[in-house]
Amino acid sequence: MQKENTTAAEKHYIKMTETPVAKLVIMLGIPTTVSMLITNLYNMADTYFVGELGESQQGAIGILFTLQSIIQAAAFMLGHGSGSFVAKELADKNPQNASRYISSALFAGSIFGLLFMASGLALLTPFMRLLGSTETILPYACNYGMWVMISCPFLVCSLILNNCLRYEGKAFFAMIGLVSGAIINIAGDYVLIKVCNLGVFGAGMSTAISQIISFAILLVLYLVKAQSKISFRYVSKDIKLYLAVCKVGLPSLIRQGLNSVSSGLLNHLSKLYGGNIGLADETIAAMSVVNRCSSFIMCIGLGIGQGLQPVASFNYQAKKYARVKRATVVTMAVGFAIVAIICVPVFIFADDVIKLFQKSQSVVDIGAAALKYATVGLLFIPLYTPANMLFQSIRKAWTASLLSLLRNGLTFIPILVVTTSVWALTGIQISQPIADVLTGLISLPFLIRFFKTTPNADEADAEQLRSTD
Repeated sequence: MQKENTTAAEKHYIKMTETPVAKLVIMLGIPTTVSMLITNLYNMADTYFVGELGESQQGAIGILFTLQSIIQAAAFMLGHGSGSFVAKELADKNPQNASRYISSALFAGSIFGLLFMASGLALLTPFMRLLGSTETILPYACNYGMWVMISCPFLVCSLILNNCLRYEGKAFFAMIGLVSGAIINIAGDYVLIKVCNLGVFGAGMSTAISQIISFAILLVLYLVKAQSKISFRYVSKDIKLYLAVCKVGLPSLIRQGLNSVSSGLLNHLSKLYGGNIGLADETIAAMSVVNRCSSFIMCIGLGIGQGLQPVASFNYQAKKYARVKRATVVTMAVGFAIVAIICVPVFIFADDVIKLFQKSQSVVDIGAAALKYATVGLLFIPLYTPANMLFQSIRKAWTASLLSLLRNGLTFIPILVVTTSVWALTGIQISQPIADVLTGLISLPFLIRFFKTTPNADEADAEQLRSTD
């Protein structure tokens, strides 16, 4: 068994350090991008099917988007944190230590998921109000939110497994787990909403069922395909291990956690300023559609960026610094090209895009303008996302954490407060795009400094890059 593990570790080392970086980033990024696209597609399926029921029902989807961001924040912290150490240990050819990180993270994620589920179900109604629900949206938000809480432990563990599979260079198998769940959810939406007439309750049930099945598939794939192993005997009792995982995963917690805070604030301000013109539910529904569309486009930048993570983490540990730099440039170039190709037609046909999900003219008018602004800001995703993920993957936790604070925190929140107080509804529509532009520009000096101060491990590596890529 030890010989087999050594052989697998050697093969993995050669793959991660000798495959041309452009090919490797794309090879690992495409499955992640596809899985994120499909996952966002099923989120948009919820938006589409529920949107046919009315503005209040669709507003509930926006409220639950915030709740899911809270759950994902903890899951990504554990997944990215443990995954970075899994990649490090595999680079050092030590799969047993890698097993300690994945097993411990999965154990911690299970405990968090169960605690969050119990507290969320007990305090469901006040929680939905806290996230910005109006009284007309509240019943639908509770119907959907109950199922989100029930599926919470499975979602958390699924995201940990998915991320550690990616850090092992098994992005294709990570994709299979998420895509399977997404397809099941889309089919479930149709059956439970359209055929069984269960409305928002059915949409939530479909989401819960799909996440449970996705977890089961990812667990089986991890047990069969991963070098690291999952077992209770590998679960660590050393608090330092968990603190190290949380420290490296902190940027993900900040990034997703601030996403939930900013979404909740956006919901409250949409309720306030939309209510001033008699369009509270319509404003929340419109921004919900825009956020889903933006997330769909963002997953391109995030997916390619997540292809960078295992490459950067592994090669940095192996002191192949020239490969890390080249991988970062490839990630930014490919991400920008793809995002631009999508953003241009979305900008041109923004009205038609919103009409796919909501026929109310008020929602279309509010949403189309916001979506046009959003596409401009989204062009900066391929700049700040690779920067954030690069520093997190090479375990520069504080730099990555600072960059994570930007998009949905240090830039967005003050911009949102100021622009809404000055321009009301228009401020709601333009605040996120302005934050996106500023985040991209602020991230640039950090990237430049990394390229200038990080050595090329040796000229032989750099020369090999030039000859193979």
